[in-house]
Amino acid sequence: MRSFLDTAGERLEIECSLPWVAELIAEGSAGELRRVEASDASVRVRVESDRHVFQTDGWQLLTRGAWRRGTEIVVENVCTAGFDLHLRCTPGVAEFTYRWRPPPRDRIAARVLRSRFHLLARAVLMQYPALWAAGIRGRAPLHASACIAGGSTPLVTAPSGIGRSTVIFAELESGGRATGDNLAVGDGTTVWGLVEPLRVEGAGGRGMPHGRQEAPMRGRAEELVPDSLVVLERLPAAEPSILVCSPVTAGRALVTSTYMAGELRRYWAFAATLSAGTGLGPAHPPVLDVASAFAAKLRCFSVVLGRKPGARLPQLVGAPEVEACA
Repeated sequence: MRSFLDTAGERLEIECSLPWVAELIAEGSAGELRRVEASDASVRVRVESDRHVFQTDGWQLLTRGAWRRGTEIVVENVCTAGFDLHLRCTPGVAEFTYRWRPPPRDRIAARVLRSRFHLLARAVLMQYPALWAAGIRGRAPLHASACIAGGSTPLVTAPSGIGRSTVIFAELESGGRATGDNLAVGDGTTVWGLVEPLRVEGAGGRGMPHGRQEAPMRGRAEELVPDSLVVLERLPAAEPSILVCSPVTAGRALVTSTYMAGELRRYWAFAATLSAGTGLGPAHPPVLDVASAFAAKLRCFSVVLGRKPGARLPQLVGAPEVEACA
């Protein structure tokens, strides 16, 4: 049966013939997967039960483990996730077909490192195809979340481990909305969220690395137009604080956070291979251009979280001294 998922500003049509992979996809969709008919999908994802190699006789060798023919491409063991990929592009639709054919080493890793495998498989089957399709529209991946916090809509970025997920979770618990937990795409004006479970300490769901657990995200917003750019930092300070920062500093933080993100570590090679093989999309996503566009038009702040739980984003961004600088 077909399912549909709206993520990263794209509509995915998903068909899966392997029950265990279907469960993995459903879990990674965080309750957003819909089993209704739709005909306007921009990305089609099909997971076949066939274990045979995709035939590439007569195809051009693109790089080790990848071949091309016209706007079609075959990649063996894409991102070392254990799936072979065949991509066929037609006007308006990118068709991703996967077959589970892991080498022995990666098959063992999938069994032993379950949390790692779940995250990697979700990325390869759902997230990376959506990000790549968004890139054809000129949007760039960002390690950031846009959220509605009180009367403001900040675009919040920080390197992994600083506490961005915890801050976003606090806003959701207080009735706010957010585009997502870790990843989004943007064009310099609008932010579209990438669907994935929220991963924070004490969430109570599947255990994930760094002591976090997964939970569905309540209050998800498919897209938001931010009115500020907030860079989170963590210093050994007693109280949280906020400072106005320059667009250059905020834009650099958004770019560096994106390139440091573990969730995107394999995406750059994935996108480059697909671009080289199909001739579609940018050779490199316009992360710098998009981040600079956001920073140039938005109020930019640096928020120090401090050692102890402190004020939430609405209290900080709405402080009188900050408003005076608007």
